[in-house]
Amino acid sequence: MGIHGTMLKPLNLSFGAHYYRRKLKHAIKQHAVAGEVEPPSPPRVIIRRGKPRKSAQEEQPREELWGQPCLKMGGEAAAAPPPKMTAPKVDELQPHPVKIQLPGVDFCLNSAPRWPEAMLLGFQHYLVMLGTIVIIATILVPLMGGGNSEKSQMINTMLFVAGINTLLQTWFGSRLPVVIGSSSAYLIPAISIAVSNRNSNYVDPHERFKQSMQRMQGALLIASIFQMVIGFLGFWRIFTRFLSPLSVVPFVTLTGLGLFARGFPELAKCVEIGLPELILLIVISQYIPPLMSSRRAIFDRGAVLFSVAIVWAFAALLTLSGAYNGRSVNTQISCRTDRSGLIGGAEWIRVPYPFQWGGPSFDAGDAFAMMASSMVALIESTGTFIAASRYASATPVPPSVLSRGVGWLGVSTLIDGAFGTATGSAASVENAGLLGLTRIGSRRVIEISAGFMLFFSVLGKFGAVLASIPLPIVAALYCVLFAYVAGAGLSFLQFCNLNSFRTKFILGFSLFMGLSVPQYFEEYLLAAGNGPVHTRSISFNNIMQVIFSSAPTVALMVAYLLDRTHSWGHSAVRTDSGRHWWAKFTVFSADMRSEEFYSLPYNLNRFFPSF
Repeated sequence: MGIHGTMLKPLNLSFGAHYYRRKLKHAIKQHAVAGEVEPPSPPRVIIRRGKPRKSAQEEQPREELWGQPCLKMGGEAAAAPPPKMTAPKVDELQPHPVKIQLPGVDFCLNSAPRWPEAMLLGFQHYLVMLGTIVIIATILVPLMGGGNSEKSQMINTMLFVAGINTLLQTWFGSRLPVVIGSSSAYLIPAISIAVSNRNSNYVDPHERFKQSMQRMQGALLIASIFQMVIGFLGFWRIFTRFLSPLSVVPFVTLTGLGLFARGFPELAKCVEIGLPELILLIVISQYIPPLMSSRRAIFDRGAVLFSVAIVWAFAALLTLSGAYNGRSVNTQISCRTDRSGLIGGAEWIRVPYPFQWGGPSFDAGDAFAMMASSMVALIESTGTFIAASRYASATPVPPSVLSRGVGWLGVSTLIDGAFGTATGSAASVENAGLLGLTRIGSRRVIEISAGFMLFFSVLGKFGAVLASIPLPIVAALYCVLFAYVAGAGLSFLQFCNLNSFRTKFILGFSLFMGLSVPQYFEEYLLAAGNGPVHTRSISFNNIMQVIFSSAPTVALMVAYLLDRTHSWGHSAVRTDSGRHWWAKFTVFSADMRSEEFYSLPYNLNRFFPSF
């Protein structure tokens, strides 16, 4: 047996070498006939012992395929099976892998930082949301006949209601880390009510303010019913089931970019404080953290507080030194820190209560215009929901959760109408951008910010101090925060086929029309004093002006229509639009992570199930 073994082994090796030598000669002869320069290299026979080595795809961690797994409160990662993908060649350039969940987020939806840091971040969210409330009150209160006292009371009421609505949305609504505050989508019908001839008969300005507020309250109460019907009865779930990444890109992108008029144009009203704030915010949040290996989180997460404190102190020094003495009235209002009139008009302690301005009055025209505004508000809020879910490192929001969030947005508008805030509510775009700036998508942080809203709304003097920050400083913050929301929208391009001409057309056309149409309506309104649609019905004119002045609304209508009709039935449409990536998230129970992120607390899903 041993003799045969020693003879057969070299015989097999020599036979194998002779066989491969003949194959090599034959291949060289074929290439010589074909005229090729270099012959192919001989095949290599590699014999490995033990277990076979894993391929590059198998060695790749799960988060490289599906995004960073979001940690629960207990610290365990959410299970997500990676899709089957072919292993790329080592020397071949590969595109970046698709991420269902955004990687790099420090604290995702269900996790939370330590309480001291969470309190600081919550206060930062409160500071950011103040800007929109102050802008709306500054526009509406003088038109309604109110002064500094009414302005302070209105701001405190808006803050108080925003705190309640934010808690309701994070507890029972979409469960996303979004702040629910006053919306500028309601400004057109509110201004129409304030300047209407029916309110010009009151000699007392305070009485005129109350009567205007009562009409706005009645219109808001009716508009809230429209939102609750759309949300709670599932109509919005049916609509959003057919959203694809392709139609979401222009929609969410213009949710941020559509607010460009609140950025640099407002900053330029006082360049000496607005531009330093913008530069300082970018330097602290983007350039210093890479240089700080151990304490980069301080600059990442506190950039807004640091920059606002420094520039606000600089603006106060300019005011005290008399730098704005003798300047124009508009310059002094924009630049000085003592011209808001909020501190003097605010009370020390005041708790808002329902119908504090009197009982509501109802008008059909006002109600229809407010319903159009509520439709625009829920569309813009949906775009903010999608952006917030991305920065919270959550999975795509199921349609039933979006519909539930819209229903509770209607409850928020109902509370607005009861308390008298003059406008309805929507998800705050700037706070969704702050999630991306800080890389903190924690729900608990937003709930803490709601506590600050309630606290400072009752202590009027303290809240008035923070609300007196010059608006160019706030506009500088908007330049960065709105850009983050636009970036969240552009990130959904990874799911689309960018080599498809259909994709290019839908993206480009919907983005262009989403910017061009609202610009036309706004310029026409400023030049002529009325919108392009000017019929005898003022309410119908307001409805058209509200809808087509909203960039995300126009972009959604165009992109949604084109995505559902262009090349319908073609085999490549589904993959070009990216629907195959989101297919499993259209049903709530299809992915276990949806229940982890969006299920109701206290096991309420048993009584209010999601589909």
